[in-house]
Parts: sequence; structure tokens; C-alpha cells
Amino acid sequence: MKRFTKMHGLGNDYVYMDCTEHEIKDIESLARFVSDRHLGVGSDGLILICKSDVADFKMKMFNSDGSQAEMCGNGIRCVGKFVYDKGLTDKKKITIETLAGIKALELNVEDGKVETVRVDMGEPILKPEMIPVISNDEPVKNIQIFVDKKEFDFTCVSMGNPHAITIVDDVDSFDVEKYGKEIEIDRVFPNRTNVEFIQIINRNHIKMRVWERGAGETLACGTGACATAVACSINGLTDRNVFIELLGGTLEIEWNPNDNHVYMTGPAVTVFEGELY
Repeated sequence: MKRFTKMHGLGNDYVYMDCTEHEIKDIESLARFVSDRHLGVGSDGLILICKSDVADFKMKMFNSDGSQAEMCGNGIRCVGKFVYDKGLTDKKKITIETLAGIKALELNVEDGKVETVRVDMGEPILKPEMIPVISNDEPVKNIQIFVDKKEFDFTCVSMGNPHAITIVDDVDSFDVEKYGKEIEIDRVFPNRTNVEFIQIINRNHIKMRVWERGAGETLACGTGACATAVACSINGLTDRNVFIELLGGTLEIEWNPNDNHVYMTGPAVTVFEGELY
């Protein structure tokens, strides 16, 4: 029997499990099972909360196809809510170990429960070999990719996982699935990539839809929102403080010029709990 909690950040939903006292075997198969929206719990993936030797907790994230991912901005906010609401910590400032490094969280608590979380997502990565993307430019601002005779110009940023950002005329009507699944596996992305299709509303407002590597289109992507804010700023399209409107809601992103860190603020919601047999 395995206990789980279904949570979401702006509709980007995962199954969460407390692994601080035990390990889970065959995580890849479990991730595929719980993610199935017909035969399983239904989610964008599986996130395990584990002990850490270097932070308060460790987060292990798996996509719906069973592949492991470095980080998830919406997911890590829910990890903060999980550990506080369940009494695993009483601190309102915690650190979480991820494959993308250690992230610092500030938990905003109301009536004993975490409502929103501000995450220090660290510095954006702009070196092409570290994103990774095949390019000689830094920053990578002019990657051209053709899909079905349509040309896209991408700016590439890593927030611990790779992102490719492109502007479209009307994000609401854009065929994200048709183009996202092809761009994700393009040869210029050695580890595949997450793909953000965006529309600039004004210098402080961006609309975004995302094709997530290993999961398909999701309602929100925290690291993608951070990467998008950085990409728009370095191209002179927006200010460093922006609100990014996703299908699941809005995130506030700040790229601080003093420490070069990107800060993300947004909600975390518990949906239900259950047991797997």
C-alpha cells in the first residue's frame, strides 16, 4: 500500500508521495501508472519527497512517460506545501534539493496552511552547451527551426532544465501539440527540450502555452515561465518583473538584477489524498 497526495500548481498536477522513511522501487513504471488519466490517478507525473544530506528535503520528479526531469517550478511549490501542511517541518523558509540544484522557498501561510510559495529559482543558464542546445551564440537568440514549412525563431534558456521560447501571433488558437512534439525532439536539442509558445501583451504581461518534454501540453510550467521571462527581457521585449498568464492561471516572475536570480511566486493546492494497492 502506498499513500499519495494529488496536488497542483495552476493546473500542473502531480501525484506526491512521502519517501522520507522508505524507498519506492520501479519508480518509472509507477510514474506511468499514476499519470494515466483513465487507468491511474491522473497527473502530469510523479514527485517523491525524500531525505536530503544537503537541504531540508529532496525532490525527485518523474514525467508521465516515466522519464526523470531535473526540476518543476509548479511542482516544487507543492512540495513546500506538502512538507509544511503535513508537519514534516514547521519552518516557513526551507531548502529543497533537486537535480537542478538547491532551491530556497518562502512559504506564505494562512490559517495554518500554505497558500502561495515564493521560490528562488537561481540564475538562468544562457551558455548553449549547458542548456543544452547546439549553437555558437551566447545568449542563444536566433535558433531557426522549420516544422511543416513553418519557421520558428527560438531563444533558449535553462532553468536547470532546457527551454526553447518562441513568439506566435495568437497563442490561444495556436496548435501547440502539432508543433510542440516535433520541436521537442529536434536535433539541435541533445536532451530534448520544453517548448514555450508566447504572446507579448505588454511589457509586464505575457501569455504562454507550454509543451513539456515527456508530458505534452500542460496547464502551466513554472520553470518555463521563468525561462520565458528571461528570454523576453534579454530580447528587450519586457521588463524584468512580469506576470505570465498560463492556461491554469498566472505566475509572478522577477529576474532580480542585483543577484541575477529568478524568483517565482504562485499558488499550491491540495486536491485529494488516497492509497495505491
